[in-house]
Amino acid sequence: MTIAAIALCVVLGLLAVFQLALIAGAPLGHFAWGGADRVLPASKRIGSVVSILLYAAFAWIFLMKAGLVASVLPELAVDITAWVIFAYFGLGIVMNAMSRSKPERWTMTPVAAVLFVLSFFVALG
Repeated sequence: MTIAAIALCVVLGLLAVFQLALIAGAPLGHFAWGGADRVLPASKRIGSVVSILLYAAFAWIFLMKAGLVASVLPELAVDITAWVIFAYFGLGIVMNAMSRSKPERWTMTPVAAVLFVLSFFVALG
């Protein structure tokens, strides 16, 4: 579980760096947000900021679940939240697979699948 939690945090960290690049105006929009814009407009950049905040919260939950950081939430709350995030990653597989953007489909669908599998092992505890 420890290895899965650390690997999950590494993937989330890499996604956060990717989102920071999008926020900074990197022409990588065809890998995210449906792939309609090479450079994200302001509204989608705000979405990237929200994504980074979610990634941090997800990492924190899974680090608590794995016992790698002190838990400041009740154990039941951490357990339930871990399974909710697991389901969210499952939805991410479906949504990325349905993207009209071929680069997004071929890149982000496997990333979502990796997050799904890793989160399963951590949530299972």
